[in-house]
Amino acid sequence: MTEKKPNTKGPKTNKTNKPPMGIPNKPSSYKFNPMYIYGIVLVAILYINFIYGTSGKPVETNWREVKSTMLKNGDVDKINIVNKTEAEIYLKEGSYEKYKAKLNQGLSEPSKAGPHFTFNIGSIDVFESNLEKAQQELGESRVILTYENRTNYFTEIFSWIFPILILLLFYFWIFRRMSKGGGGAGNIFSVGKSQAKVFDKESRVSTTFKEVAGLAEAKEEIQEIVEFLKNPDRYTKLGGKIPKGALLVGPPGTGKTLLAKAVAGEADVPFFSMSGSDFVEMFVGVGASRVRDLFKQAKEKSPCIVFIDEIDAIGRARGRNPNMGSNDERENTLNQLLTEMDGFDTNSGVIILAATNRADILDRALMRAGRFDRQIHVELPDMIDRKEIFQVHLRPLKLGEDVNVDFLAKQTPGFSGADIANVCNESALIAARKMKEVVEKQDFLDAVDRIIGGLEKKNKIISVNEKATIAYHEAGHATVSWLLEHAHPLVKVTIVPRGKALGAAWYLPEERQITTREQLLDEICATLGGRAAEELIFKSVSSGAQNDLEKVTRTSFAMVSYFGMSEKIGKVSYYDSSGQSDYSFTKPYSEKTAEIIDAEVNLIINKEYERAKKILSTNAEGHKKLAELLLDREVIFTEDLEHVFGPRPWNKTKVESKTEKVTEQDDKGNDTVA
Repeated sequence: MTEKKPNTKGPKTNKTNKPPMGIPNKPSSYKFNPMYIYGIVLVAILYINFIYGTSGKPVETNWREVKSTMLKNGDVDKINIVNKTEAEIYLKEGSYEKYKAKLNQGLSEPSKAGPHFTFNIGSIDVFESNLEKAQQELGESRVILTYENRTNYFTEIFSWIFPILILLLFYFWIFRRMSKGGGGAGNIFSVGKSQAKVFDKESRVSTTFKEVAGLAEAKEEIQEIVEFLKNPDRYTKLGGKIPKGALLVGPPGTGKTLLAKAVAGEADVPFFSMSGSDFVEMFVGVGASRVRDLFKQAKEKSPCIVFIDEIDAIGRARGRNPNMGSNDERENTLNQLLTEMDGFDTNSGVIILAATNRADILDRALMRAGRFDRQIHVELPDMIDRKEIFQVHLRPLKLGEDVNVDFLAKQTPGFSGADIANVCNESALIAARKMKEVVEKQDFLDAVDRIIGGLEKKNKIISVNEKATIAYHEAGHATVSWLLEHAHPLVKVTIVPRGKALGAAWYLPEERQITTREQLLDEICATLGGRAAEELIFKSVSSGAQNDLEKVTRTSFAMVSYFGMSEKIGKVSYYDSSGQSDYSFTKPYSEKTAEIIDAEVNLIINKEYERAKKILSTNAEGHKKLAELLLDREVIFTEDLEHVFGPRPWNKTKVESKTEKVTEQDDKGNDTVA
């Protein structure tokens, strides 16, 4: 191998200052932790205490041994009383060798000069009396008795400092945990600092708009903000001003945060990213302080973009706190955010992006023009968008030849981008579990079943009578929905337990923006088909229709009190779309109106229930065939219903055959037997 000559023009670097692909990053420089100093000092203290505390230490003994051996043999030269509690024995010079075996203990032995032995005397008066008696009995020469008050300065200082040291360590540990991430320093003095992550030219995000599938309108609006920062002269020469902020609104999983990441990847300006909960802290005033510090940093690096994810954590409407009269730290944080966005001081060049799925609860002052000038709605993807999203998430998978992206997009209505990503991942796991080399079409269908209905529980013990009840219940749903014009086309019926459900009827709903009264009534009737079947066949009802009754009650109440579809109530709606009456103690209607609403809801449900019973009675033979088929095979598909009842004359879209095994479920059509 030949060594390349060094480049005299200097090394080439990419825009992100990252090493080329395949070359690992250099390990980051070692950062010294000050806790190491504390550990070293503690070990040194313990070592010194051990060395000086054990070296030359006298050996423990007792008064009986001193009297019967040392005094009797005349080996004691001197006894020193220390602090009136402890006696130290000094041996005569010639007697040291006699006791050398006892003195040689531990790592070292007492010096020849002494003291050699020690023991606790208890009371000094008693000890003096005992010593006097012993000397008289033994008739030995008098032993020198001395007294000494001794102070261990090391022990005194350590006993005074050690508790304070423990309290200080505990104090710093507690506040280090509470202020973790506050400005990156992790101490109490930085708790009011901004916790925003900064992405600039040196540490930019790799996500771009090309990697964001679907969301064409949202991308167009948010991309204009990026273009404004890149080429402001194009807009300012016509008299335009830079927008203050844009609010991304939409259901969970639709790609709001992903759009913000794409902005960070596309923009050539610093990008500050943080969550709304990062402003909230247990200390009073910390949220407002972090807002001030965030905008201070943003002004220093303007033009720049600030992204606040889940802004509803601090942006909830003021004055709606259920804790009456309490000082709300969240409201103080919101007030500071409102002031920074459009207060007395101007923030030229700082654009605020925020994301939430609870726009209805945000404060009106936050939503006004001049703060969040634009509200970008990120809705659930349609079929074309779902196709693009599938194409993105299918790239890393090894696909079989039978996988069709158009088919997958058609069979996943109502799925968000996150749901589609989950379907692709789950299908790969299912294929791997079956030891397959590629991910096939059936794996995707099983993944949809798994995500919607839960894991199959084939080993769940169900009695024969319960299984028959479930079969006729599900067959009732299938029969009524197949024979109604506006009901969703049924795709699959199963009595295999999944999750908490003992059986399910799955539909392929139409993608529609509005729903008529006839469509709602047909859906209510189809949902009540299971309970009606139980009453007709078994002359009794079970708890299996709980989920059905909950749905029809909710739908009927919405028809009467929200959609104005009741003649007695009239063309009024009691729905609060602003969300401003969450903590209201009064209903928006009188007690008399409430009674009328209850009566109208009962009327709608009872009427559709009798309609379902009539349909089942008229088609009792077909209903029985479906139930027996379910008991035999546990799963039936669209072609089985066509074989029994014939094709639906109202079909607007062709439903896949049994070989396709389409499995789909709608919130209004899914059935649960518990």
